[in-house]
Amino acid sequence: MARLTKKIRELKKLPYKTRYHNRCHICGRGRAYIRLFGLCRLCFRKLADTGMLPGVRKASF
Repeated sequence: MARLTKKIRELKKLPYKTRYHNRCHICGRGRAYIRLFGLCRLCFRKLADTGMLPGVRKASF
């Protein structure tokens, strides 16, 4: 997976927006991407649980 992420980052910016696919900055996962943080749901949860994302905390009702 790391090779895939490296190849994607090395690519030039494509002329068409529709060809670009958002990917997680940490693991390269293309699904369940959270735009605001630039992470997939799995990496987001791991970082949020450890307190590495400022301003994010677990909801309690």
